[in-house]
Amino acid sequence: MPETNDITFRLAEYSDRQAVISFVNANFDWKLPLINRPEWFEYYYCGTRLQFALAERAGRLLSVVGYIPANSSEAPDIWASVWVAAKGENGVGLELMNALPGLVGARIVACNNIRANTCAFYRFLGWQAGRIPHYYRLAKRESAAAYRLAKPALPAGADAAHFAPEILPAGGDLALDRVSGVMRLESLGMPATPHTPRKDIGYLARRYFSFPHMEYNVWSVHDGRSLLAYLVTNTVMSGENSDIPVLRIVDFIGEDAVLPRIGGAIDALLAKTGAEYADCYCAGIPAAIFAAAGFTERREGDGTVIPNYLTPPLCENTEYYYFVNQPEGFVLFKADGDQNRPNLPAE
Repeated sequence: MPETNDITFRLAEYSDRQAVISFVNANFDWKLPLINRPEWFEYYYCGTRLQFALAERAGRLLSVVGYIPANSSEAPDIWASVWVAAKGENGVGLELMNALPGLVGARIVACNNIRANTCAFYRFLGWQAGRIPHYYRLAKRESAAAYRLAKPALPAGADAAHFAPEILPAGGDLALDRVSGVMRLESLGMPATPHTPRKDIGYLARRYFSFPHMEYNVWSVHDGRSLLAYLVTNTVMSGENSDIPVLRIVDFIGEDAVLPRIGGAIDALLAKTGAEYADCYCAGIPAAIFAAAGFTERREGDGTVIPNYLTPPLCENTEYYYFVNQPEGFVLFKADGDQNRPNLPAE
């Protein structure tokens, strides 16, 4: 248990569960569903041990941080989740976050969806923090006015009813094969990838086949000889009558070069689902790779609106931010960490 002056940093035990819940509720801005809905708390934080790290002074909690392993190794890459410090103890909270990799034995610590104004805290630790790029592919429509959710940017003076937005070409020589279940996933194994965090079969099975309240489709990509990648999607029904599908790409595991080779297959999936657009939040894979797969990058202030909140739909863009302690090779997607979950009440 490392110490700084009179502060002790340690990993939690299951006997700390109620103390952690009470501390977060007493010190966070609002009541968090992740903490107060038992199904979420158990899904995210109850593994071989209670997945929290604690900072204490004389037995009194000063800060806690929950974490989510990406694999079942003894030194897993992890995502930081709920992070809370008592009033006046933000410095201790930062020290706890800095101590987290050593406490868990993790090489990679990252977090999906931090507040933009906290990026400076992580940069102070020498970590990378910033905005998560957002990519999209529109389904073909006769004009910009035909899109009910997306709002393509218009050239100056253009009429939406007479302007068709540019859609990048999408090709490739590889198909998407749906993975029917955990047994099929286990038989396929994991593809080669240069990316971190390192995910394993147990993580994928739990995250995409046993996740509460949401269905995912896991797709395998083969070249006839070997498994090249997994692509994970979910289709969200939106609109006033929940009649507009949107295709979400929420994870990809494989070499970057595979993405352009499945651009046509993703476009075919977009057409099959009837989705108005496909979108993907991703940090770490170059924009040029997404462009080669047929996806346009939405840049802040470029005039395009690709709604993120769909139930109910909000016609606005959403910006997400992240941090990672080891940026080399790091890739982050929408479903990583504690993100991409239904908006359920705390109780």
